[in-house]
Amino acid sequence: MLGSVIRLETPEMVPVLSKGKHRSPRQGACFMEYASFLAGERWSDHPRCTHPLLAGVARDINDHTSDAGRYRLVPLIPSVVGLNGDDPRVDVGIAARCALVALPVVAEPRQRALATGLLAARRVLISLDEQSSSIFDARNLLDDVDRSLSGVPHAMHWAEDFISRVQIEPKTFERRSARSMVHVSVTGISEACIPDPDNMLHDLLYAVIQECALWFGASIVGSSEVRHQLTNSARH
Repeated sequence: MLGSVIRLETPEMVPVLSKGKHRSPRQGACFMEYASFLAGERWSDHPRCTHPLLAGVARDINDHTSDAGRYRLVPLIPSVVGLNGDDPRVDVGIAARCALVALPVVAEPRQRALATGLLAARRVLISLDEQSSSIFDARNLLDDVDRSLSGVPHAMHWAEDFISRVQIEPKTFERRSARSMVHVSVTGISEACIPDPDNMLHDLLYAVIQECALWFGASIVGSSEVRHQLTNSARH
């Protein structure tokens, strides 16, 4: 994937996206099912062409976006094809980015859960970063985690007390905690009392795709400062 380019273009003859799994293209398609079709793979919402947790973000956002807003996801479909790799820090990074976006807007119980997840992600990232020299650079993400947690002191203090009593294994985080953080983040945004959750979910998926492209050494043509905008909006 190094040096490759991902173009955000709308594929021709795209079926109307809808929630859930579909047995065949004739019944419709979710985000990742259409990605499997574009990649020339067997029809599936878990295609091999996309990093499993990135695919999980796309499936959750597809299912939690309204019918009216789902069409805006269509141009992003081709950009997930070929985004894959085995660096365990990518799972941590995806989960952390989703939690960072959701943290300021979700209800208090979810805020505590996400704050706990972010503290765990921070610990795992530091541990994994000491063992690897790949292209992945966790510094900006760690800075974002520290800033965001400082903005929710009650949730952070609760999370610090909770996490002080548990042991965090990188493999366990990768296999279980990361997926849970993504789901809590997407569900929390979709149910949050904010003006346009569909738009926030769209921008979250776009930002995660951009960061995965960076981590995997690809680039996206026509990208914008979505991550910067999301971080700023979270602070205010």
